[in-house]
Amino acid sequence: MSIGQFTKQFAQQAIGDQVKGIVESLRPADAAATAESLGGAKPVVGAQGDNAGAVIIAQLQAMQKSLKDDQELIVLCTTGLETLRVLEVYAPSWRVVVLTGIDSEKVITRVISPIESLQLVCKPMAVQPGAKPARIRFVTPKAD
Repeated sequence: MSIGQFTKQFAQQAIGDQVKGIVESLRPADAAATAESLGGAKPVVGAQGDNAGAVIIAQLQAMQKSLKDDQELIVLCTTGLETLRVLEVYAPSWRVVVLTGIDSEKVITRVISPIESLQLVCKPMAVQPGAKPARIRFVTPKAD
């Protein structure tokens, strides 16, 4: 194995371990209880065509709905130096979202963002045996 290949493999492993560490730090044993304390899910009524906010929320809801009973949807938002595990998506309007969740220190944190700037990483993950899966809560604007 050449030094270049060794360095590349080492870097991939280090980055993979770091990402796994971040995800694990955002997955406390009581994530389901924290998510439930925020309230229940509210489905989007009829996606708004080209409305980016409605499309994003509908996609998140579809991903969550397709999960098995022993899985949860991990949604991460990284902004600046902060990575947030999203437990609630509140849209006061279709142009702005407020993401509520927990940071790597398990502190409830909020990110307020215009929908056009929002970037989320979503992946289904198995919950630890005996743990209850956390579900994301959705609060959308009322129809006019």
